[in-house]
Amino acid sequence: MNADERQEDGITTLTGDTFERMVLQGRGPIAVEFMSYSCSHCGAIEPILQQAAALLKPQETIFRVNIAVERELAQGFEILGTPTIVLFLDGTEIGRVEGPSPEISSLLAQLTQPFAH
Repeated sequence: MNADERQEDGITTLTGDTFERMVLQGRGPIAVEFMSYSCSHCGAIEPILQQAAALLKPQETIFRVNIAVERELAQGFEILGTPTIVLFLDGTEIGRVEGPSPEISSLLAQLTQPFAH
């Protein structure tokens, strides 16, 4: 992990400089939460997202992008509201989960279903 990546509570925060290497060039299933610390819904799902990250490792990696800091990334992925979780498989976007999901089972289903064969 370098200075452009911060891991908080099991989820690594990416910057514009690390996003391409970690996500677009990444292998396997990756989920990226586009969030803001001022978003109350983001704060509400944070503990559930941390549980999901712990349960899904190593099959799936979850990252976070703070849209208040990484505005270009948010615009590039047309993030209209937070939280938005963008699902990638081998660097290609394959789905999105938008809005809060209050239960761990619901969030796990939303995060894993697009990757199921």
